[in-house]
Amino acid sequence: MAVPVEAFHLIPGEGGSLQSRIRAMVARGILAGRFRAGARLPSSRALALHLGVSRITVTLAYADLVASDYLVARGRSGYFVSETAPGGPDFAPEGPRAVAVDYAALTGRRFSAIERPEKPEDWERYPYPFIYGQADPALFDHHNWRQCALRALGRREFSALTSDQFERDDPMLIDMLRGMILPRRGIAAAEDEVLLTLGAQNALWIAAALLLRPGRTAVIETPGYPGLAGIVAQTGAAIRPVAVDAEGLPPEAAAGADAIFTTASHQCPTNATMPIARRLALLEGAARSGAVVIEDDYEFEMSFLGPVAPALKSLDAEGRVIHVGSFSKSVFPGLRLGYLVGPRDFIAEARALRALMLRHPPGLIQRTTAHFLALGHYDALVNRMRQAFRRRRQAMAEAIAGQGLRIAGQGGFGGSSFWMEAPEGTDTDALGLGLRARGVLIEPGRVFFAGPDAPRRFYRLAYSSIQPARIPEGIARIAEALKSGPS
Repeated sequence: MAVPVEAFHLIPGEGGSLQSRIRAMVARGILAGRFRAGARLPSSRALALHLGVSRITVTLAYADLVASDYLVARGRSGYFVSETAPGGPDFAPEGPRAVAVDYAALTGRRFSAIERPEKPEDWERYPYPFIYGQADPALFDHHNWRQCALRALGRREFSALTSDQFERDDPMLIDMLRGMILPRRGIAAAEDEVLLTLGAQNALWIAAALLLRPGRTAVIETPGYPGLAGIVAQTGAAIRPVAVDAEGLPPEAAAGADAIFTTASHQCPTNATMPIARRLALLEGAARSGAVVIEDDYEFEMSFLGPVAPALKSLDAEGRVIHVGSFSKSVFPGLRLGYLVGPRDFIAEARALRALMLRHPPGLIQRTTAHFLALGHYDALVNRMRQAFRRRRQAMAEAIAGQGLRIAGQGGFGGSSFWMEAPEGTDTDALGLGLRARGVLIEPGRVFFAGPDAPRRFYRLAYSSIQPARIPEGIARIAEALKSGPS
C-alpha cells in the first residue's frame, strides 16, 4: 500500500523550517491514522517535486522521522511507516454531542463576565499599535535567550528541567532574585521569604485568596489594574475603590481596611509615583488599621528619566508589606514568571496554596531565566529597552504636543505609556473601534475604573510596541478622529 503524493500539503503560514514542517506533516498523518503501518511513502524526489522544495530537505525530514521511529528505510525500496510508530486511538472520534447542563447558570459566569481590556490577537498587523505590554522583537535578545534555554536543556541540568520539585522553586533563580533583583528595590529577603508564581496576576490572586474572605475589606486603586477587582471579588471581601491623585493612592485609604492593593512606585495606569512621605503615611495608616499592604511593583525596571523610588517593602519595618514582582514587562509577557516576597509564615502558606494549584512554574522556564540573569543578559536587555523607550517617549511627547492632545498622567521616571484624557463627552470605547479601521490601536480607559459610573473619556497610549518612525502619523490619526468623531 502506497501513500499518494497528493496526500501531502504544507500548511500556509505555519512556522518553522521547511524540514520541520515536512516532518510535522508526515507525523500528523501517522498519528491521525491516515498513514497506516507498513504504508510506503512517496520517494524523496517525488515529494520534493510535489511540494516545490529541494530533495535534500525532504531527505533530511525523512531521516529525522526514521530516528524517531515514525518511518523505516528499506534500502532502494524507499521509506515506510514503521510497524512500531506512535499512533492515535484505535476508535473513531465521535461528533459533537448535545450538552444537557446549563453551565452558564451552574457557574454563574463569575469569571467570564469580568470585563477585561480588549486587545486584538492580530495586533501586529496594525501599523500604529499603541497597546501596552507586548514584546518588541526588535529589542528582544533572541540569541542569548536561546543559548540560555539550550543550556537549561543540557544533560548536566536534567534534574532542574525534568524533576517534580513539589512545592520548591529553582534555587538558582531564587539566588538571582535575592542577590540581583530585590536589592535594587532596597529589599533583603531570605530564601523562605520568596515564592515564584506564574506572573504578577497569579501572585495577586494568591495574596488575595490568603488575606481576604467575607467580612473583610480590600482597598483598590481607581483607575487601577483591571484584573484586580475581579480577583478580589472572588474572595467575598468588600471592595472599596479609592481614587488616585497625582501622587498615587492617598494614605487616608488605609482607614478601616484589612488589605490595601497599590502600585506605589509606578501607578497603573496613570504612571504616578508615590512620594516617600506618602508611603510612610500609608504604612502608618495600615498599622493603625491592622491592614496588610500588597505592593504590585509594576514597571520599576523602566526608569530612564530618573532614579526609581525605593520599593514600599524597603520601608516596611513590621512585615506589613507583601511585595509582588514580575518579569513580564522586562523580558516578555509570555514568560508568565513572577514572584511574591513576604514574611516566612505568609510565604509558607502561599507555597502550600500554590502547590494545590500548580506545584511550581515549569522548571525549564525557571532555569532559563536564571541563566539569563546570571550571565548578564537581563541587565543588557533592560538597558536596551530603556534607551529605546526614552527615544519613543520623546517622539510620542512631541507628537502629542504638536497635535494638541491632553496628557492626564505621564509619571516622572519613565515607563512605557501615557495616560490620556480626551475632550469631555468623548467615548473612547467608540473612538477605539473607529481608529481600528484607520490602522490605529489604543486602549480605552473605562475598564481601568471600578464601579458602574466609570468615566469614558480616558485612554492609554503605550509606546512599547510601536516603532518611533510610526508614532507621529499614528498620533495625527488619533487627533483627526477626535476632531471628526470615531466613525
